[in-house]
Amino acid sequence: MSTAEFDTHTFVKELTRVGMPEQQAEVLARSRAALIDEKLATKQDLKELESALRRDLKDLELATRRDLKDLELAPKRDLKDLELATKRDLKDLELRLTVRLGSMMVVAVGAVAALVKLL
Repeated sequence: MSTAEFDTHTFVKELTRVGMPEQQAEVLARSRAALIDEKLATKQDLKELESALRRDLKDLELATRRDLKDLELAPKRDLKDLELATKRDLKDLELRLTVRLGSMMVVAVGAVAALVKLL
């Protein structure tokens, strides 16, 4: 954090003027100055924090927009994948049905041929 202005000399003079011993006033002034330096935020600190927050918000907004675009495209991709899988499954089903029908026809022709030979 940036240093906030605190005039320790004036503070000590005011305390000694109202009757506080000078050593005690100096200790109090040092502790107050340290407290101000460590704990208080200056206007510059707040401006830097605001800038950082604005940057973070802008980054978050861009990431959110990118994620939303991905979410919009995901169902379209999934639908395409589903259509391709369905076409593949239909072709497999068609092939299996054709093989089954062919097998049934071969068996039927063989049964008819056997019946014709027997009769």
